Amino acid sequence: MPSSLAVILALQTTAPLASTEAPAPAAEAVQAQEAPAEPVAAEGASGPEDVVVTARRRAERAQSVPIALSVLGSEQIARTGTFTIQQVSQQAPTLQYTSSNPRNTALNIRGLGVSFGLANDGLEQGVGFYVDQVYNSRPAASAFDLLDIERVEILRGPQGTLFGKNTTAGAVNITTKSPSFTPEGEFEASVGTQKFGQIKAAVSGPISETLAFRVAAGKTTRDGFVRSTLTGRNVNDLDNFATRAQLLWQPNDDVRVRLIADYNLSDADCCTQVYAGYGETLRSPGRQFPALAAALGYRPPSLDPYDRLADADGELKARSEIGGISAIADIDLGGATLTSVSAYRWWDWQPANDRDYTALDILPQSANPVQQDQLSQEIRLASNGQNRLDYTLGLYAYYQELRGQNVTEWGSDAAFWLLGTQTANGTAIPRNLLDGYITTSEALSTIQSYAAFAQVTWHITDTLRLTPGLRYTYEHKTADYEAVVSGGLQTDDPALQAAKLSIFRPQAYDVRFNDDALTGDINLSWQARPNLLAYASYARGFKSGGINLAGLPFNATNNPALDRAIVSPEKSQSYELGIKSQWFGRKLTANFALFRTDVDDFQANVVDTGPGALRGYLANIDSVRSQGAELDLVLAPISGFSGYFRTAFTDADYESFENAPCPLELIASGTTVCDLSGKQLPGTSRWAFSYGAEYRRPTGLNGDAYVGIEGQSRTGYFADASDSKYLRIDGYTTVNLRVGFAADAGWEVFGLVRNLFDKDYMTLLTPQSGNSGMFSGVPGDPRTAQVTARYRF
Repeated sequence: MPSSLAVILALQTTAPLASTEAPAPAAEAVQAQEAPAEPVAAEGASGPEDVVVTARRRAERAQSVPIALSVLGSEQIARTGTFTIQQVSQQAPTLQYTSSNPRNTALNIRGLGVSFGLANDGLEQGVGFYVDQVYNSRPAASAFDLLDIERVEILRGPQGTLFGKNTTAGAVNITTKSPSFTPEGEFEASVGTQKFGQIKAAVSGPISETLAFRVAAGKTTRDGFVRSTLTGRNVNDLDNFATRAQLLWQPNDDVRVRLIADYNLSDADCCTQVYAGYGETLRSPGRQFPALAAALGYRPPSLDPYDRLADADGELKARSEIGGISAIADIDLGGATLTSVSAYRWWDWQPANDRDYTALDILPQSANPVQQDQLSQEIRLASNGQNRLDYTLGLYAYYQELRGQNVTEWGSDAAFWLLGTQTANGTAIPRNLLDGYITTSEALSTIQSYAAFAQVTWHITDTLRLTPGLRYTYEHKTADYEAVVSGGLQTDDPALQAAKLSIFRPQAYDVRFNDDALTGDINLSWQARPNLLAYASYARGFKSGGINLAGLPFNATNNPALDRAIVSPEKSQSYELGIKSQWFGRKLTANFALFRTDVDDFQANVVDTGPGALRGYLANIDSVRSQGAELDLVLAPISGFSGYFRTAFTDADYESFENAPCPLELIASGTTVCDLSGKQLPGTSRWAFSYGAEYRRPTGLNGDAYVGIEGQSRTGYFADASDSKYLRIDGYTTVNLRVGFAADAGWEVFGLVRNLFDKDYMTLLTPQSGNSGMFSGVPGDPRTAQVTARYRF
């Protein structure tokens, strides 16, 4: 372990324990059970009492798994009103969720996963997103509502041996509730401020002695918090629908087959941004926002972003659909269980937005519709029980086809705003030069990925275990890209033609390449006593190469620089030390971890200063590093009181980034390059905290009354890859309060206030097109309140 690695404290169990009826079973006892396909965690008031997870593709107690993980069980998800991954991240400090719209969504763990703010369909994610063992390729999958969830596992650090694709930074592993042969159901309805409404229902039961079903559906609506001064309507609203249907066939104790079909729709008037500020740049005063806006007679609807006023004059839509079907089969062969996971999934993204986010007619349209289909097949063989050697072996195959279109249109103010009044040789630029100038592009890409993997646990003694793992991955990727331009002022003047092409130049290219890598990890764990586990691990990771699907820079002959179409793979090395423990009769759970990850050839946007260069394009930078410490403390109920405290310190930096985009304050005329080596990685708070407490008390009304409070705090972080001082989001704290009553008869009602103290904070900051110094953003939600009623049988 490098000497510079800071000591870390990390806790993995996520919520207050519900009971202390019995001592914790020894790790051996749980691991000795045959691993069911869908283990169930016993839960109580605020979280799992003895959490069972499948972080290593077999059923194990979370406290017995020698990796850093957090778990939110179904009861904690329900009681806290959690229905999105963004809300999950508020209870898991190492997980950072950012989104300007569903396509431009990113999950980072420990500061790594994807270069912040980078949306390129030719790039894959470093944080794997799995639902019922199926990998979801596009990050938009994490932007939909959670429905009928059994648990959410957040696996921190590389998980590339057992989890399908590119999980170099971690994984979010979601398990939904399985069909039951005992009739059961749950109905829930919520109403709240800002016209919030949510209905969810799930029913399950037997069809025959060997066949069971489960059906769930949910609908969420809410007015947006941003008001358009042009239409008078609230925008950035919620309009989500989700449904899932399942069949479980279990002809005997040795065979279990689960069929799952789901459909999810988000159809919101989203996602605009509000004026957030102006920062002085190095451009001439006449080319900065105050002078440009004054010349066009423009003034933002408010200079205070927390007035939540927007005046974008273009169409606004964020329609996103996702769905699929999967089959999970488990066959008990006696000494081992054979598992097959087959899946087909699709995603359709149909947006519309005004990319300058103002009433100015600069960039009235910039839309990137995407259609994606994927097929995957995984086969695993895992030993049953506990043996001297436990093993998991597997094969994985994945195919993706992605079709993307782009339509970008410039308006009547674009020439003045982006080009000025004259060209470099003094030719006057007409105001309407770019009015109606349009670029349209189409991209088609495919991925074929194949892998073989194996992990073995050697029980050296009853308390000492060594777990090595290997994975070989082979990938073949292709892409075809073509962009054309049309419209704008028709002119024969070479200087004006060059000015138009400086905004966007047509290009076409096709790319084919192969990647392969042998990666793996090794973990040594020591069960010092039944409730104390120490471990150390090393992992070597691989995040496959990508293809630029948003255009290339041009070479000296004004042709696309084809040598820059392919983005090399990321290669990472990770180290981790951890302790998992329970104390005082399991009333206190305390888990600790320290970590360091070094990534070479980190995939990011760089700047090219060659002839006709674009502002930036996708490439590799030399290296980044993330290291830090995590702590998770959970207090089981004592006289009705329970609580938790989690914190993470993450020191994530660009180790070497010499061809970086410049921050706003250093922007001058033309394309400029800055050295960000040693600067903080964007999108990552140095310190993050989540904490909560609950008090429950039996009443004479045949039930429990309770009051709970949850909070999160984050220190400031950069919202742009350039680390601009203007685009730094200040640290903030938000607190939620809930009060409720849970009856013994199965019904429950509670009130929930989010952002109790109405804290103003930003979730996103973006520089405006043209680098005028103006920047826009998205404020966090203000204080809201809701009442929820639930009935279970």
